[in-house]
Amino acid sequence: MIHHVLGLFTHPDQEWKEIRGEDETISHMYLTHTLILAAIPAVSAFIGTTQVGWVIGNRPAVMLTMESAIWMSVMSYLAMLAGVAVMGAFIHWMARTYDATPSMAQCIAFATYTATPLFIGGLAALYPHLWLGMLIGTAAICYTVYLLYVGLPTFMNIPSDEGFLFSSSVLAVGLVVLVAIMAATVIIWGLGVGPVYTN
Repeated sequence: MIHHVLGLFTHPDQEWKEIRGEDETISHMYLTHTLILAAIPAVSAFIGTTQVGWVIGNRPAVMLTMESAIWMSVMSYLAMLAGVAVMGAFIHWMARTYDATPSMAQCIAFATYTATPLFIGGLAALYPHLWLGMLIGTAAICYTVYLLYVGLPTFMNIPSDEGFLFSSSVLAVGLVVLVAIMAATVIIWGLGVGPVYTN
């Protein structure tokens, strides 16, 4: 896993070809890649919100209670795992339109590795500061979109013009999934399961 992650940042074109050539099962992909990468932002957020907190002006740091932070970290972790599965399923379904024949496991691998900058960018949650989060989050989103547009034609072995259309469709669905997760969060918080602060 680690060599692929490093390769996606140093030589993404070559790395996508190597990832495409691997034949993993969905369970192996989740156990060795997705579960680990998705844990980075969840664990970082738990530590940042319970040990560091947010400083607003000259007031003491605002932190979450342990119970609230655990609940929110677990829910965000599950949402990320579900998001990868949904994106992988969409890529697998959409591939037929472009006469590509990847397996479902390969599509989930592609979704996981494309989201890798977002997962690693989750380390910013260790120090929950607005501007730091925005800066690292923006950089992670930009590189994720870059990996999507560069990697999809190579990974699916389709022409670059078709890859552009395919990538744009995947990006649109990714935004819909993100909005759906945010809407679900608002609904859950409305049911009284929102964050609980220590002060």
